Amino acid sequence: MNIENFNYSSDSFAAVQWNAGMLTLLDQRKLPNEIVYLDYDSAPAVAEAIRGMVVRGAPAIGITAAYAVVLAARSAWQESSEAWREKIEDDLQLLTDARPTAVNLHWAITEMRKTFDQIEGDPEPVLIELATQIHNDDIAANHEMGRLGAELIAPNSQVITHCNAGALATGGYGTALGVIRNAFNKGLLTKVYASETRPWLQGARLTSWELQQDAIPVNLLIDSAASNLMKSGDINWLIVGADRIAANGDVANKIGTYSHAVAAKFHGVKVMVVAPASTVDMQIESGDQIPIENRATDEITDFNRARIAPNEINALNPAFDITPAKLVDFIVTEKGIVEQPNSEKMLAIFG
Repeated sequence: MNIENFNYSSDSFAAVQWNAGMLTLLDQRKLPNEIVYLDYDSAPAVAEAIRGMVVRGAPAIGITAAYAVVLAARSAWQESSEAWREKIEDDLQLLTDARPTAVNLHWAITEMRKTFDQIEGDPEPVLIELATQIHNDDIAANHEMGRLGAELIAPNSQVITHCNAGALATGGYGTALGVIRNAFNKGLLTKVYASETRPWLQGARLTSWELQQDAIPVNLLIDSAASNLMKSGDINWLIVGADRIAANGDVANKIGTYSHAVAAKFHGVKVMVVAPASTVDMQIESGDQIPIENRATDEITDFNRARIAPNEINALNPAFDITPAKLVDFIVTEKGIVEQPNSEKMLAIFG
């Protein structure tokens, strides 16, 4: 299906769907040239889809993992109705190991696991109800974050956003893009700049496309031009999502967020991080303890199967970096806003 013929709505569009007992994912590696949906009926296949970035974005990964637990439970129950709790563990470990940085993956599996001891009989009905609730709660949280974040934005503002934190990365609507959508609908934004973003050029391929579908004025910005654009004085905000937020307010987000935040601090541009409470990891004291995923060299050297670097060269290809809390002006979650985050302020909201 060609994307030009696709009728997109940020309110109804979902990168993750549960249909007739099967998990359906939009293959985000194909965007923006094709829309391809892939169906999954086993947890190991879903784990590979997460690892291979068929689905990406911390909240969307968490929702996907919740549905994958349903598939794992179904398989375990069919194998042994007496010992399904033991049989399911191998699949849960595959899911847990699929990607290390985004805490939502681990959070969703933990939430699903909490119900195991109370389940009598077939676990699938109970687990699908919980997975659906996790999905719906994320959509509701996105809309609340969009409302809260937009209240911080003055009229005639221009923003830079990095990576993709929209409907494609969540249950629907978006975190950072949820704020941007809400602010634009209120007439507060005049322009959005979406940076390219490694890996997989997610800002170029996904964010710019999402914003175009909603008729929000967007320019594509090469990553190395962000500082120069901020120097012009036209940019008011850097608005990004997060894959994990530590107890002191340090933020793990897509690689390049840190350098953009440093530039923003120098040029007096405000930094807003928008993420659901499930992204906050109060068990990690600082960003130094957050594991950083490194992606394969060929994602850089053979991008879209086109050799763009010399043979036999290694590429440093981290997927994330850590932005220190002192570079962040606001963390926006559905539970509230943390201004100038630190350990005490984070503890007050997230306990």
